Formats: sequence, structure tokens, C-alpha cells
Amino acid sequence: MSVDDKPKGGRFVDNLGKVYAMYTLGFLAFFALMAVLEQFGAGARLIGILFLLFTIAIYAIIGYLSRTMEVDAYYVAGREVPALYNGMATAADWMSGASFVALAGGIYFGGYPYLGFVVGWTGGYVLVNSLMAPYLRKFGCYTVPDFIGTRYGGNMARLCAVIVLVVASFTYVTAQINATGTIASRALGIPFELGVWLGLLGIFVCSMLGGMRGVTWTQVAQYIVLIIAYLVPVIWMSNAQGFGIIPHFSYGDAVTRIGELETQIGLAPAVESVPGLRTLTTPHNDPQGGLEAWKMVTLAIAMMTGTASLPHILMRYFTTPSVRAARKSVGWSLFFIFLLYFTAPALATLTKLQLLDPTLPTAIMGKAIEDVQNLEWIKNWSAVNMVAIVDSSGDGILQLNEFFMRPDIVVLATPEIAGLPYVISGLVAAGGLAAAMSTADGLLLAIANALSHDLYYSIIDPKADTRTRLIVARVLLIVIGAAAAGVATLKLTGILGAVAWAFCFANSGLFFPLVLGVWWKRANAAGAVAGMIVGFAVGSWYLYMVYAGGMTPWFGIDHLRFGIIGMPASLIAMIVVSLMTPAPSKEIQDMVDETRIPSGATILGKTH
Repeated sequence: MSVDDKPKGGRFVDNLGKVYAMYTLGFLAFFALMAVLEQFGAGARLIGILFLLFTIAIYAIIGYLSRTMEVDAYYVAGREVPALYNGMATAADWMSGASFVALAGGIYFGGYPYLGFVVGWTGGYVLVNSLMAPYLRKFGCYTVPDFIGTRYGGNMARLCAVIVLVVASFTYVTAQINATGTIASRALGIPFELGVWLGLLGIFVCSMLGGMRGVTWTQVAQYIVLIIAYLVPVIWMSNAQGFGIIPHFSYGDAVTRIGELETQIGLAPAVESVPGLRTLTTPHNDPQGGLEAWKMVTLAIAMMTGTASLPHILMRYFTTPSVRAARKSVGWSLFFIFLLYFTAPALATLTKLQLLDPTLPTAIMGKAIEDVQNLEWIKNWSAVNMVAIVDSSGDGILQLNEFFMRPDIVVLATPEIAGLPYVISGLVAAGGLAAAMSTADGLLLAIANALSHDLYYSIIDPKADTRTRLIVARVLLIVIGAAAAGVATLKLTGILGAVAWAFCFANSGLFFPLVLGVWWKRANAAGAVAGMIVGFAVGSWYLYMVYAGGMTPWFGIDHLRFGIIGMPASLIAMIVVSLMTPAPSKEIQDMVDETRIPSGATILGKTH
């Protein structure tokens, strides 16, 4: 029996508290069982495999039980997801491989300036709540291009929105599949390229049968796993280092200590380089003014507006029962996201201290390279080409600029670096996989739904029946997922870089058409099309010129923030063209007015 068939009172949605409480207890019991197995001599690889198989099996069961052939259930989970659980699902959708796997690594290597990601990604939800989510929910659409197409009228605006959505979401999903490959390659001891395809298989299991309904209930389960996995090693390390069990307010002393050690050791540039890996050359805490401050501010702005433009996030607020629930779920989203983002800087700091501080048994700097290479965690990560040591000085002693590591593995390697029981490493791997899978689920669904609903159904074949529409959506899901996995194996950029590109593609093309679609009645179809095309084209051109064309960045705006160039172009084009062409019809302007009223029936209605 699927969730569609259950009678009132016995439906999954009516027993969420009980179901997820049992699920959490069951997961903790499994974690305890793995700890016992480790004490009885179970190997690290066996524990890692069991963690991944157990969690993926749970997600698969939820996805299977959520299977549906109803359009409303497949596209928007029947619009029956309570605010609290939608907040958890949104947080899981948001806690991608970038947030869970790569964010702390960015702070580890880039230091203070990388807090722009934390500020931007969190602050973006203020924009979502104040400018977008309630009004899109009131509108009653299925997808973001659905809103664009209906608000502005005409298939051209809808098609442009589909193109921007596909490019941004595809770029983002390659980063998530990259993360699943990184985790699977280490946990299972297999090549990265094979890990990518295994991760994709798990993603398909969660999203294929149930669409948004299956993804929603799976994401709630994934959030529970990922937040436990993120908090446990940080609390453990902090307590062992003497910073207490809540490090978030006390790790300032660790930052100070790192600053002292960096001065003593010296942050010399690397003599040699290792492709895909980085060494420490940036001070951990160096809040300079001038251009550095500008870079942090522009990064935060790009990430904020990108957050408010990402279709897979905005889609989550289409699933709530009401506009009020949409607002409340944004608040819950912020709370659940805060738990991880408030922890990431502490994790990066405490992990760096583990490697630098000679008073700690885990320190490696200044030690004999031969001894360091014999450490178990160094051997494990070197075997999958995630860590490297280059004795450029030839003295046999490890210097700071001779140790290279892939930023994306900092979180995954932390339990091993800190000498924690391997069961913690298995837990973190399961959490990282949950984060990457949950976001990939949402992204693939956003792309497939936009193509099936907005391209196939709305433009190509408006007479298609429900069964055909859902079959098309599922086939597209497979094709797009396979293409993303293929791109991920190429390792074109790191996880954090790919995610920043996705945000900038989204804000360059969609931010102002979405915002002005709600807040400026005079905005018309010609203006929206111009805004999407010009903003997206200018942003993409700037990315190419800076990243591959050798152009010097304007005002310090590098490839991670190219949306700062694309967005103004979009705004100017949209305003100028809208004012030069006829105003929208009175019917559309009245529809915009109605959209801003928080109560009443949805604009498109249930028959959409």
C-alpha cells in the first residue's frame, strides 16, 4: 500500500511525529550497534559499508512507500506538508555537499573571507521569506517557470525560465554527485568515478517513484542523519581540546592559537602544486579592509540573491497547506540550517588546530615526513588521491607548504585526524551522503518537473494525460542524472566552486524577474524575457572571460561572484524594456495585486 491509499488518520502525514521519533531512535540504535561491532574488532571498511547501505536502504523504503501517480502529489507533495517538517526537508535540500562536505573545508583553507558563504546562504532566507515564498505559494504554481510563464504570459518567458533553471540546477547537481563520489570512494575503497555512479543510483531510488512527495519525506529522514553526523565529531573534539561540549561560543581561543602558530611556522607559498589539492597559504583570521572586505560583501550578496533564486528551494514552499504555513516553514528552515552553519567555522578551526598544534598528539607539522606518511588516515586518503605530501625542501621534515589536501574532504577526514573511533567516520560519511543525496534529489526533480510540466506539457503537448506527464518526468530524471554524473567525473571544479556558479547562474537570470513579478505590476513579458536573457548572457560571458579567457576580474569580482555582474544587467534590461513596451493587461495586474494578499484561495486554484 502506498501513502496515497491509506485512509484518513492512518496516512503518513497524520503520524509524522511518531514515525520520525521511531526512525531517530532506530538510527541511534544502529549507531550504537556499529560502535559495539568496532569494539569487537569489526574493520573500518565493513563499518563504512554498513553505514551507507543502512541509510540508503531506509531512504529507498521511504521513497517506495511514497510512490504516486497523482500530479499534485508528484509535483508539490499534495500541498500537505506541515511547516515544521517542510522546514526540515528544506534544510536537508539546502544542506548540500557544499554545506556539509565543502563549507568547513573552504573556511579551513580560505579562513575568514569564506564566512561570506555562511552569511550569504543564511541571509538568503530573509529574502526568500520577505520577497518570494509566501507569494509564490499564494500563486499556486507547480514550478518556478510555471510562475514566470503564468505571471508574464506567453511561452517565451516560460522557456527562458526553463533554460536558466536547467543550467543553474544542472551545475548544482554535478557538485552533489561529486560529493557522493568522494564519500563512496573513501568509505567503500573504490575509484571516485565508480562512486559517482553508485551515488546516483541511490538518488534515483529516493526520487523516481514518489516525486516531490517521496523526496520530501526522504529529506526529513536525511536531515536527522546529517545534523547528528555534523554535531557529534565537533562536540567530541571540542571537549577533548578543553573548549567544552558547546564549542560555538568558546573556540575563539583556538582561532587565537592558530594565529600564533601560523606566525611561528610561516605561511610560505607552495614550491610545487598538486592538481585538485590545496595547501595552507591564507591566514585563518585576517579580517582586512579595502578590497578584501569588498570581496566578502559581494560574495555574501551573490549567495543571498542566489538562495532566493534557486528553483529547488522555492519549490519547497509550494508544498505547504497555506501561505501562513509557507512563512512558518521559512522560519523553521532558518533554524535547522543555523544548527549546521553555526557549527562549520568551529569544525574548521578545531580541525586545523589538530594538525598545527605541537602540544596535541594529532599534530603533523614539523614531524618527520616518513612518520606522517605512515599515519593511517594519511595512507587512507592518499590512496584515493585526496591527500599528498611533497618534500620540496628535501629535509625530510614536513613543512606547512608541503602538505596538500582536497578541501572537500576536511569534514569527512576530521574524525580520523582527531583519532576518534572509526564509527564516527562512518557516521560522518552517512551524514555527508545524506546531505548530497537530499539536495541532488531536489535538484533533479526541479529540472525534470520543469521540463515535463513547463516544456513538454505547457508548450509541446498540452493535451498529455497524467500518466504520460509523469512517465516523461521520470525518464527525464534518469537522463539528466546520468548526464550530471558524467560531468561530475570530469572534476571541472571543486564542490564549493560549482555551487557558487549555480547560485550566480540563478540570480543572473531569475532573481529580478521573480522579485519584480511579485512587486512591480508594470513588469511585462518582454521585460522579463529581456531580463533573463541579458542577465544570464552577461553573467555567463563574464564567468567565461574570468575563468577561462584570462581576463582580469573587475573590482575583485572573480568567478565565484559573477552574479554581481549579471544581476544589474538583468535589472536594467528588464526595467528599460518593460517601460518601452505596453503594460500588462488589467487582468494580470489584478492577479499581481491578489498574489500579495496573504489569505484567500490560490490564484491558479486546485485545477491547475
